[in-house]
Amino acid sequence: MRDIIKMLSTGKTKEGRPTGTFRTTTKNKKKTTEKLKMKHYDPRAYNAETSKRGMHVLFEETKI
Repeated sequence: MRDIIKMLSTGKTKEGRPTGTFRTTTKNKKKTTEKLKMKHYDPRAYNAETSKRGMHVLFEETKI
């Protein structure tokens, strides 16, 4: 059975606070027992190298 899970961004704003961006996806809990970690685009994350918003960051599984 596939359950819906919430993926929360690890990206930070310019002030250093979490962006709060999340995605939802599904996973098979019988076959994948560990927490998922995936890279996706976060439009609110601040990129210090380019001084612009938006970059690919790690999204980690959290409670829904």
